[in-house]
Amino acid sequence: MPIKRRTGAVFALLTTSALLAAGCSGGDGETPSADELYKNPVTLTWWHNASQDGPGKTYWEKVAKDFSALHPTVTIKQEGIETNQLQRTRLPAALLTSDPPDIFQAWGGGEMREQVEADYLKDVTEQTKTEVGGIGKAAEIWAVDGKQYGLPYKLGIEGIWYNKEMFARAGIAGPPTTFDELNDAVTKLKAINVVPIAVGAGDKWPAAHWWYNFALRACSVDTLKKASVETVFDDPCFTKAGQDLKAFIDTKPFQNNFIATPGQNDPTSANGLLANGKAAMELMGDWNRGTLDTVAADKAALGKFIGWFPVPAIANSAGDPKAALGGGDGFACAKNAPAECVEFLKYIVSPEVQKEYAGLNIGLPVAKGSESVIADTALKSVLEATANTTYLQLWLDTAFGSTVGQAMNDSIVAIFAGSGSPEKVVEAMKQAARK
Repeated sequence: MPIKRRTGAVFALLTTSALLAAGCSGGDGETPSADELYKNPVTLTWWHNASQDGPGKTYWEKVAKDFSALHPTVTIKQEGIETNQLQRTRLPAALLTSDPPDIFQAWGGGEMREQVEADYLKDVTEQTKTEVGGIGKAAEIWAVDGKQYGLPYKLGIEGIWYNKEMFARAGIAGPPTTFDELNDAVTKLKAINVVPIAVGAGDKWPAAHWWYNFALRACSVDTLKKASVETVFDDPCFTKAGQDLKAFIDTKPFQNNFIATPGQNDPTSANGLLANGKAAMELMGDWNRGTLDTVAADKAALGKFIGWFPVPAIANSAGDPKAALGGGDGFACAKNAPAECVEFLKYIVSPEVQKEYAGLNIGLPVAKGSESVIADTALKSVLEATANTTYLQLWLDTAFGSTVGQAMNDSIVAIFAGSGSPEKVVEAMKQAARK
């Protein structure tokens, strides 16, 4: 989950190449000359979110090792930290100190704006012009006021991962394209004693993403743009999102005790239920393919039954039916990190390194051409849908900023718990925006 942004949080996906593109080396700007770079021994501390043993962790270890082999003066000390702990606890605390990690996971958006305003990040605009030019509009998520402070290595949209075999047993003809069809699928799955949808409300954000998608369907693109830029939530569509969510929850599509279920990385988590044939669906981002593999008891069986489809449309709604919620992962350098940090940042998004990432089938890379090696059929579905998306909305807790995002997620989960309301979500967002 797949942070916060107040400006530029929404961007259009004009072409596939605008989304899935990258270069290999950037401009000069503040970059030292060739005889200065790699002249003296440097140690880079690197925090990423591949904390679990698996292909992602192994991949980052190889990336660090390969970079040091190319540049023997650079030693990279890496640490994998669980996403929520990294994003919400470790990194904010480290950035307050005089010794933060040199390079670290960055989700762009409002959190990056807040980090820039606090003077925590290195401006890499000049050094990464080639990379940014190749990536296109997607790179704007990692920019603030026209200056680049990070680069993405993966990007994709959110959708519903599902068990094709369970769908067939339930007599579901194909992936639902509307919420009416999704509700019908839920009914059919219950009829064969299958949990229709797994959700990890214990981690809050996986549950909150359901509200985000209802808001994407209820609100026009212009309304979402305005809310992202001005943090204004007066449009009644935000209340309607909560009403639609509550109506959906009332159909009881989720597993028992969903309010305490974790989202990821454990067989008892929401994606553990899907991966091990104990639930038929889960709403999650493109990264979920790799996470499902991590918790699956039978990876071969998972590979055969797993599928993916876009979040269904809602009839007569104001939102664009082909708009999608999405985002990505990237990295940024601390303000006082050595110049070699920027070179490592560029190395991560270079075509050959990205092609290796694509081959893992755990997410969608940004380097042009690297997506051609993706073999997983579910990820290919995500890739195709991402290319066909008319508008991509950055995760709303990221788009609206950390203060609004946290208040929003807390109040959305209260609806899941039965103690909240659609009106309380909007009021919490408004109060947080005034802080």
